Amino acid sequence: MAQDWWRGAVTYQVYPRSFQDSNGDGVGDLKGITARLPYIADLGVDCIWLSPIFTSPMLDMGYDVSDYCDVDPVFGTLADFDALLARAHGLGLKVIVDQVQSHSSDRHPLFVKSRQNRTNDYADWYVWADPKPDGSPPNNWLSVFGGTAWAWDARRKQYYLHNFLTQQPDFNFHNPAVQDWALENMRFWLERGLDGFRFDTVNYFFHDLDLRDNPPDHRVKEQAEGNPYGMQYHLYDKNRPENLRWMERIRTLLDEYGAASVGEMGESHHAIRMMGEYTAPGRLHQCYSFELMGYDYSAAFFRGKLSEFFDGAPDGWPMWAFSNHDVVRHVSRWAKHGVTSDTLAKQAAALLLSFEGSICLWQGEELGQTDTELAFEELTDPQGINFWPEPVGRDNTRTPMVWDASEHGGFSTVRPWLPVKAPQLARNVAGQVGDPTSVLRYYKDMLAFRRATPALRAGRTRFLDLPEPVLGFVRGNGLGCFFNLSPAKVAVEVAGIGMLTGPTRNATVEGGKLVLGPNGVAFAQVG
Repeated sequence: MAQDWWRGAVTYQVYPRSFQDSNGDGVGDLKGITARLPYIADLGVDCIWLSPIFTSPMLDMGYDVSDYCDVDPVFGTLADFDALLARAHGLGLKVIVDQVQSHSSDRHPLFVKSRQNRTNDYADWYVWADPKPDGSPPNNWLSVFGGTAWAWDARRKQYYLHNFLTQQPDFNFHNPAVQDWALENMRFWLERGLDGFRFDTVNYFFHDLDLRDNPPDHRVKEQAEGNPYGMQYHLYDKNRPENLRWMERIRTLLDEYGAASVGEMGESHHAIRMMGEYTAPGRLHQCYSFELMGYDYSAAFFRGKLSEFFDGAPDGWPMWAFSNHDVVRHVSRWAKHGVTSDTLAKQAAALLLSFEGSICLWQGEELGQTDTELAFEELTDPQGINFWPEPVGRDNTRTPMVWDASEHGGFSTVRPWLPVKAPQLARNVAGQVGDPTSVLRYYKDMLAFRRATPALRAGRTRFLDLPEPVLGFVRGNGLGCFFNLSPAKVAVEVAGIGMLTGPTRNATVEGGKLVLGPNGVAFAQVG
């Protein structure tokens, strides 16, 4: 795969706090991940992505960084990271790490210096602005976590920008020195042998220098949303054209090391188009958005999203995912579309792993894991707490990985930082690993099929004109992929269909027709 190892690859997302606790403090760590790497390698994926491991006050679970060149003690040490990297490489796995560089913790030494006065050497390393004459913030920009995106600082008698928590001030990337410093942080990890980065909030780096108000969302809202952030059209606080030049500087550095990049496109308007822009030649290698992480589970939806990307960005490259650490797990989101949760989980695996592009799996989805119902007093996530009871926060999907049926699921010997409850405990690795009918076994079969089938890793996609609820497309040299996205049996005409192959489920060919049972999946050569 050489320098293009990422193209068509499958990445497995590991949330370090919730993967494996090795020292009995209830929080996952790097040594725990290292011990479980053989499990990940055995799945048949190509790469692991670690959510943030850097030094942090953990107000946003590591997405508030106070030192970009060290490991937080809760996760271990730099030596533990080096050991993890060596073990992963020995097992044939690449490793990428979250880079959260649009903002830092307010405890970062640079922000501590920046806020002292308006004349120090770091005064313009963060986004500062004067108040309006009436003392109010400079514009109407909102924080993702609620309220205004501006926080007052009495020392400077100015506001600073924070797109997320008040304790997460935004860097001023209009300052070239900030860009140079950020590149050196990346180089630190690349020199240790890291294979690349996943860039958090990749469209947030730059802001409008004129601080213009965002207009309202042009889409009609019948009532206010649970989070008013979605009621603005974010033209000026993010998505600025300068972002693209910054992506090119990042790519130049990564190319020195043969490293890869993934960008998180946090945007509700034009996200697919922007994924294409950010992965144009010379920019990021691949990009994903939240477009496939909603509640739509129709053939028209999936066909529309994939077509939108490849029609609009033939030279770009997507990474597709159904779930991650920020959204409700897809087996829970799409429950009504499956005859059982296990059949839905298996169909979702086949569907996702048949898509053109690269793929990302969220830890536990290979078990058919569901979201955890949490009480308010069990929450740790500031977003979930601020907007309780809805939109649902992120703790529900971040509960610990379940390795066995013991009290804490084999994750820890003590009570974990988030609880392991009975519905999640029922879907554990030990209970599935030897079962040929399990969700885990089907994921392994599907991953092996993708790895062994050039058409699935690199073939272009041609969609077939089939009626709902059937999604059908041909990859590469004629491999047909068919999915009945409903719990009812259907039959469709497919010209030139051959023998069924691969991890086909609940499907037959009868009299020239493809018959798909509830949530059926079929692979076959199509003439």
